[in-house]
Amino acid sequence: MPLALRRLVSSSIRVAPPSTYDSIARYVPYFRRVPRVGQKAHRLAKILSTPSIDSVYHQVVSHTQDNLVKGSQEVRTACWGQNLQALLPDPVDRMRYLDMCTYLPDDILTKVDRASMAVALEVRVPLLDHRVVEWVWKLPSFQNARAWRPKHLLRRVLARHVPDRLVERPKMGFGVPLGDWLRGPLRNWAEDLMNEACSSDGEIFHADAIRSLWTEFLSGDNERYFLVWNVLMFQAWHRRWRDASVADTGTRRLAEIV
Repeated sequence: MPLALRRLVSSSIRVAPPSTYDSIARYVPYFRRVPRVGQKAHRLAKILSTPSIDSVYHQVVSHTQDNLVKGSQEVRTACWGQNLQALLPDPVDRMRYLDMCTYLPDDILTKVDRASMAVALEVRVPLLDHRVVEWVWKLPSFQNARAWRPKHLLRRVLARHVPDRLVERPKMGFGVPLGDWLRGPLRNWAEDLMNEACSSDGEIFHADAIRSLWTEFLSGDNERYFLVWNVLMFQAWHRRWRDASVADTGTRRLAEIV
């Protein structure tokens, strides 16, 4: 689809907020309903307006492209490799390679390791056995990635051992309902920290960007709730150690006076 046409479709999707799509989806039978359809529609709109497949991947995996922190820039990782297209002409192969270099060790496997080590549990990931990975890499990408049937090969293997009703059912996520918490029972706590983050004397964040982020989130934008959470976690950490440092300085000063 030409870029101009894709951007036109993208603009049309963005006319309605995510909450509107979610409201319409309630009239769809439950077994045919797409969860979080509004959020997914706006995510699709962003992808449609992106010029190339590599920039689509970069946008999808980047945690944020918002200019929130003063003087900041994105860390240069394997995603910025200049010769990737020459080494891996197939865009699916490039995405798979980048996932192995960044997303797996820096996100998914980190969560598994922290959760398991917290209870002294040693975990292994059989699908990352080097023999499995090497064999899969030798296969044509179309055998691994089929739009109509994700995880095609894995489903075929599981079908030998697991009933179809388990293998073919829709994916069920287990995300934490941060949006509901931050607009509900945690709102006062969150607003206090966000107001501090966008204070006029702040040396870390761009105040206007933080205000805009918080306002959009409260209006129902769930697309960037994780970014709101990042700001809150930083502010909570900063407040804790700033106050501790001030208290420690005051104690030393009092001791000197005495």
